[in-house]
Amino acid sequence: MAGGWVYIMANRPNGALYVGVTSDPAKRIWEHRTGAVAGHTARYGLKLLVHLEEHAAMPLAIQREKTIKHWPRQWKVNLIEAGIPTWQDLFERYFGRE
Repeated sequence: MAGGWVYIMANRPNGALYVGVTSDPAKRIWEHRTGAVAGHTARYGLKLLVHLEEHAAMPLAIQREKTIKHWPRQWKVNLIEAGIPTWQDLFERYFGRE
């Protein structure tokens, strides 16, 4: 069984957030960044990848996504800032292209 990835997108530091799960993070995050898929991320301009974590199996990633989605906003902010206090975009760090 393939692994999964949980990610958080933002539009600016301490701005709107979106928590998602995918098996292909490079493709999915590119879709968010380019607005290729209509929805919450396109509507609010969520183009910054501010958190990414890998899980060994998709069911684990889905459960983690659901858990994070139910967290209070401040917990999500704390998770992001534990990894990148400056809220810089992680896309190039992980995928090496724009």
